Amino acid sequence: MEVLWRPALAPGLNSLIPFLNAPYSKPRPGREVLKKGETFIEGGRPLLCDILWERDVTVKLRDGVSLYLDIFRPADVQAKIPAILAWSPYGKGIPQEPPPGVLREWVSGLQKFEGPDPAYWCAQGYAVVNVDTRGAFNSEGDIHFWGPVDARDGYEVIEWIASLPWCNGNVGMCGNSWLAISQWFIAAENPPHLRAIAPWEGLNDLYRHDVVRGGIPNTGFCELIIRSLKGNNNVEDIPRMVERYPLMNSYWESKRADLSKVKTPAYVVASWSNDLHTLGSLEGFRLIQSEKKWLRVHNTHEWQDFYSPENTEDLRRFFDFFLKGMDNGWENTPKIRLSILDPSGNDLVNREEEDWPVKVSYTKLYLDAKRSSLSLEPPSERASLSYLPLDERGKAVFTYVFPTDAEVIGYIKLKLFVEVRDADDADLFALLEKCDPYGNPLHPPAGPFVYYGPHGRLRLSHRTLDERLSSEWFPVHSHREEKKIKEGDIVSCEIPLWPTGMRWRKGEILKLTICGFNPIPFHLSQVPPLKTLNKGLHVIHTGGEFQSFIYLPIKYL
Repeated sequence: MEVLWRPALAPGLNSLIPFLNAPYSKPRPGREVLKKGETFIEGGRPLLCDILWERDVTVKLRDGVSLYLDIFRPADVQAKIPAILAWSPYGKGIPQEPPPGVLREWVSGLQKFEGPDPAYWCAQGYAVVNVDTRGAFNSEGDIHFWGPVDARDGYEVIEWIASLPWCNGNVGMCGNSWLAISQWFIAAENPPHLRAIAPWEGLNDLYRHDVVRGGIPNTGFCELIIRSLKGNNNVEDIPRMVERYPLMNSYWESKRADLSKVKTPAYVVASWSNDLHTLGSLEGFRLIQSEKKWLRVHNTHEWQDFYSPENTEDLRRFFDFFLKGMDNGWENTPKIRLSILDPSGNDLVNREEEDWPVKVSYTKLYLDAKRSSLSLEPPSERASLSYLPLDERGKAVFTYVFPTDAEVIGYIKLKLFVEVRDADDADLFALLEKCDPYGNPLHPPAGPFVYYGPHGRLRLSHRTLDERLSSEWFPVHSHREEKKIKEGDIVSCEIPLWPTGMRWRKGEILKLTICGFNPIPFHLSQVPPLKTLNKGLHVIHTGGEFQSFIYLPIKYL
């Protein structure tokens, strides 16, 4: 199968994304001691100890390709120490500014984007290794979007680090977004010296979680990332691959991490509000086979959560236990800590649970098109609601008023009976919102952004399920065939809405919107709106033999 490539952005040019403009220079191998108390960005964290900076170290891989990396380690420590690896193509050059929402005093400027800060970790007796992965900046080869080549590179670099004379043989990985995604793939290779991972919000199925979610191509954000990746050669052209191969195949399977092979101890972080990573983070925790794994779901934004001092200290305890062998009581940490969002009250943060998914009874709320309502009883009378899916005015809305306080925590499934008139396919979108008793939306803040609520999407011709991956409460589609709709046919489909954890109070409204456009605006202005193939008329059938319903993990309080 042909893989398509395009030239990477030249390393000296500016990226469209400001925080991906890591400083750049030609390779300058050398060593330098950074002195305690030094600062590298205005208002940044001063160094807490002398740090030995080994710059532009090269590692030669199995195929002769050389990678460049920087090693930061405490200058005056004679004992062997563990290493923390930050793996991405985003650039290791320093100093780097903190990402939006991160206080300047939380970082020193030595961190790579979305990676651990050497100023903190070296003072705790760790080395931090920042890699420019294959094809990035001065590293040789072409940039890969994860997959087997990148994963094997990670395996080899981890084993190389473990062999260095200063390393105690224990290597961990941590980081956010790309740096989290890479951990799923590399850990599935089971490098012998990878002792712990900390994926901080990261998808693990590029096709289903991002670029063709629900069977609807959506490569705008990926295009922005690709245009920002810098190197001297090429970068994998994911948008053109979506155009060339719109259905699931062996290429897209290679972009799905085999979580069943991950056995490394894991500290997994997720949030309900991340439009890119929520499902991957939670499925990653659920499906990895690590005997020792912990999940924490926060209520802010990924960058703010990753760099906050409180959470950095929490991660240190995890690494101290697995990379240093310290008897610090980490194993007594609750396995599951969830945040329950409550925009009309106060969020519950770090609530302990026994397992994920949380043990809760599922409830069917049936759609009633005649009353535009959701109810516990299936409506006996057939009815339908239709809308023109051509703009934001076209939608079908159903509501449910909670008779008592309740929580919705877990995975969500929407089953619909749909007819399409004057078209043979449809792009369907669904959004579940919390509203006050007067119908006003209550959208929880998510750092600098807003969480609209759990949402899902499906191209109707992609409605065939992958029975191997699906469950009663969460459908997963195979995406291996297109089943067009004939005029007059009413077909059933199941749409997954990404997991949530939210509280409703008595009298508050659960509002389900079904429409033909993406109801969640993307937070970067450079990303264009998602395009659909919609035309004609969408008809939602309810009642009688067409019992459309939403399947919810509701806990009535």
